[in-house]
Amino acid sequence: LKLKTNSIPKTMNANAVHMLKSVRNRICDSFIITTKDGKVIVIDGGYKTETRYFLEYLRKLTGQKNPHVDAWIISHPHRDHIEAFLDIAENYADKVGVDKVYHSFAPTGFYADTDKSANSLLQQYELLKERVIKEECILKTGDEFSIGESEFKVLNSFDPEYKNCNDSSLMFRMQLGGKTVLFTGDCGKTAGEKVLERQADLSAVKSDICKMAHHGQNGCGKAFYEAVSPEICLWPTPSWVWDNRSGKLGTHEVKAWITELGVKKNIVAKDGTAVLII
Repeated sequence: LKLKTNSIPKTMNANAVHMLKSVRNRICDSFIITTKDGKVIVIDGGYKTETRYFLEYLRKLTGQKNPHVDAWIISHPHRDHIEAFLDIAENYADKVGVDKVYHSFAPTGFYADTDKSANSLLQQYELLKERVIKEECILKTGDEFSIGESEFKVLNSFDPEYKNCNDSSLMFRMQLGGKTVLFTGDCGKTAGEKVLERQADLSAVKSDICKMAHHGQNGCGKAFYEAVSPEICLWPTPSWVWDNRSGKLGTHEVKAWITELGVKKNIVAKDGTAVLII
C-alpha cells in the first residue's frame, strides 16, 4: 500500500481509496474508490458544504468535465453522509452521471418521531433520486455484489429493531487488489456487537484497512476492532473530534484501543485528503 497526500494521483485504471478532507473541518464521510478496470465508486460524500470540493476533485481525478460514477453507496441518511449527494441531485444533475445507487434506507416515515432530520433527508432523497441515478439497489445483511474488480459483502443494514439511524448504517467489506477494506458507516456498539454475533467465523470481519465507525468515537466497541484487527485505520475525523476539545467525546479511548492493537498507520482527515494506492 502506498500513501499519497496533498495531490490527486492519477488513479483511474488503478486500485485506490481516496479519503477526502472536510473543507470546513466538520465531521464528514467522503470516499472515492477507483479500480484497475476503470470503475469509479463513491461512498457517502459529506455535507452540502463539501459539494464543490467533491465535484472538483472528481473532475480532476477522472479527467472528465462531467464525471461518470459507476456506483454511489450511501451508508445512512444523516447530513454529513448524504447531503452532498442530495445537493448534486438537485443542483448539479447535469454535471455528474451516476449509474447506480446502493443503500439500505428505512421505509419513508420510519424516523418521523425519532429522527426528524433523517426523516426529512429520506423524503428529499425520494423526490430527487431520479434526477441523477439510472438504477437503485436496496441492500440487506448478507448480500454480496461486485462493481468491476471490487467485491463487496454487506455485514450490517437497516434493522427496525435498532433504536437509532446510526446503527442501521450499511457496514460492508470490500475486497480490492488483494486487500480488504471495511467501511463501518456510523455504526455504534450495538450494531458492532450484532455483526460479531452473526459471524460463524470472525475471519469474515478481519480486514487490512478499517474506516473508523462514527468518525472514531461513540461507534463500535473495543471487541469489534479487536476482531477486525486492521493494519491501517482511516479516520474521517476533523481536528476538534480527534483532539476531543469538548472533553465529552470518546476519541481518546478509541485511539488507545487502536494503539493496543498495534495498528501500523492511522490516516486522519484532519491532515488533508489522503490516497491509498492498493
